[in-house]
Amino acid sequence: MDFIHKIIENAKKHRKHIVLPEGLEERILRAADHVLSNDIARLTIIGSPEEVAAKAKSLGLTSIGNANIVDPMNNPRKDAYVDLMLQLRQSKGLTRAEAVQLIENPLYLGTMMIKAGDADGEVAGAVNSTGNVLRPAFQYVKTEAGISVVSGAFFMLLKDSSYGHDGIMVFADCAVHPDPTDHELAEIAVTTAKTARAIGGFEPKVAMLSFSTKGSAHHEMVDKVVRATQIAKELDPDLIIDGELQADAAIVPAIGKSKAPCSSMAGNANVLVFPTLESGNIAYKLVQRLGGAEAVGPVLQGMAAPINDLSRGCSVDDIIIMIAITCNQAADMYRH
Repeated sequence: MDFIHKIIENAKKHRKHIVLPEGLEERILRAADHVLSNDIARLTIIGSPEEVAAKAKSLGLTSIGNANIVDPMNNPRKDAYVDLMLQLRQSKGLTRAEAVQLIENPLYLGTMMIKAGDADGEVAGAVNSTGNVLRPAFQYVKTEAGISVVSGAFFMLLKDSSYGHDGIMVFADCAVHPDPTDHELAEIAVTTAKTARAIGGFEPKVAMLSFSTKGSAHHEMVDKVVRATQIAKELDPDLIIDGELQADAAIVPAIGKSKAPCSSMAGNANVLVFPTLESGNIAYKLVQRLGGAEAVGPVLQGMAAPINDLSRGCSVDDIIIMIAITCNQAADMYRH
């Protein structure tokens, strides 16, 4: 089964409730119509019901009426969400007047629906910046227990199935945190492994990448990766992980055996954790453009509930896939 098809089929099994705060954006509505007509997820679309209905009609969309449409300016749950916001942020100086104004912002409303248990996840970013999408998430949903850092993973669908898990690899962090500490890097490794299981459906084999393999070079940047590997083992003793490894030693069996003969995982990694955002972002773009791989993501990880950020240049298909991914994340979170 093709990877994308597998994600969508798994989403259909769980039919999680996903919020779309950008309810008047054409691509969002077209994606929502497809999701609803194919029973991939339950949806809340935030926007004036009259405007959403008129826009859907003008686009010839027939399934939008199956969504829950929430008007941010006239929401029956407004007072309850304002009370919850004050409970969580009054100590930070939030006033009732400010909360009343914020809850009329669709991004804050979507976040509070999740925090209140009225939805399972959110997909936004088609018309909003990453900062605007993540700000309410950081303030109210926050990170999952035991995790202090949010990161972004890409599923790399390779042309050569001999690499990774039948040609699928997960790269992180490629999207969020510029220069993680050793402990943050360990957390990124643990959360990326969870992403591989929840969405990829395979057992992660994690390589902590560096320009050194098992002491072949000495530098404080190498030391950080060595410490991060040990911390990750302590955070998740069952995790299959090794480092520090150069990229070729991580993914090519013969080189892994030569450079790291004592490692049972070297040469067979399907999850690559990069030491910095700079290296991860460069790597995924090179593999995508020069290697012809398909990059699916970024999948945001480390949040207490799945909230995913779209590129403002995203296509309708990108949005559909991200809704399905968010459903997969939600299903995994509620299973544990």
